[in-house]
Amino acid sequence: MKIRAAVTFEPSSEFKIEQVELSDPQDNEVLVRIAAVGICHTDLAARDQHLPIPLPSVLGHEGSGVVEKVGARVTKVKPGDHVAISWMSCGGCPSCQSGQDPYCHNFLGLNFGGARPDGTTTLNQGDTVIHGNFFGQSTFAEYALADECNVVKVPEDVPLEILGPMGCGIQTGAGAVINALEARPGTSIAIFGVGPVGMSAVLAAVVCGCTTIIAVDLSPERLKIAKELGATHTINPDEADPVQNIMDITGGGPNYSLECVGNPAVFRQAVDVLPLLGVCGLCGVVPPGTEVILNMDLIMNGRTVRGIIEGDAIPDLFIPQLIELYRKGRFPFDRMITFYPFEEINKAVEDMEKGLVIKPVLKLGK
Repeated sequence: MKIRAAVTFEPSSEFKIEQVELSDPQDNEVLVRIAAVGICHTDLAARDQHLPIPLPSVLGHEGSGVVEKVGARVTKVKPGDHVAISWMSCGGCPSCQSGQDPYCHNFLGLNFGGARPDGTTTLNQGDTVIHGNFFGQSTFAEYALADECNVVKVPEDVPLEILGPMGCGIQTGAGAVINALEARPGTSIAIFGVGPVGMSAVLAAVVCGCTTIIAVDLSPERLKIAKELGATHTINPDEADPVQNIMDITGGGPNYSLECVGNPAVFRQAVDVLPLLGVCGLCGVVPPGTEVILNMDLIMNGRTVRGIIEGDAIPDLFIPQLIELYRKGRFPFDRMITFYPFEEINKAVEDMEKGLVIKPVLKLGK
């Protein structure tokens, strides 16, 4: 079928909305009419080739929409169902079989390979192959093909347009606090970077009952919103030393810290603030090969550093949990969202890169 999609033709270039051909769903696939899609820094990392995906490609991995058609073997959803779309996992490797899908041994190939697992591609423009299957979806488009495994049925009484970011950024930040760090009531946490992932972590820290929630960011506007959403303290590194301030606020360091920036210097700060037995989670995306220097003596003395992918979440379980929290007014993640028409994708990206918005979401539904 012919659809409109935002195509990335060259590294670091603007997205171009073009007419492309989308293939029919295979037996295990789901055709989704996209209502909205969030823009994530991972999309931009792929566009800029910090993540070496094949080009030309259609990116987008925070899609939500309505099921239009399903393959012969699909039983999880049916036409008319509302869905959020998340990442792909193989289901058969040791990680997947132990319920740790974000650490699928085949994650890179399935989500960044530009093709189905069998090597076939889903998009073309005449004789030119347009690579799709980005995170098993490529939802910078009017329609997308997803695998049955990475669509999550969502309630129809919640606005479909806000649910796309649940597929990646929202569940990454929330899951980092709830699933990975397992933050306990009465504890303290320092969150470095309050973009979509960090702001979701702030909301999750409130849900978990953390009593000291410190947000660190260079943007005064983001710090203001973080305070409104539950941060008890905010620090702008341009105005104060975050390490010393966090140590003073917590009386020796927070139980948990979270790096959501993808910056080695910031990661070092997130580790340096930890007290004995403190845990630092790393969520920030960096180019492959990025190195950091840490104080080995600090880590040896009972501190933990751990990487976190997709919030340690199982989307079929975790996304409905977050939606239920939202329904009860306990997880107002929609406060982060700014909507743009699909045609203004480059404006949305520009505003995000300038720090003018937290989570831009493109609306495609009529």
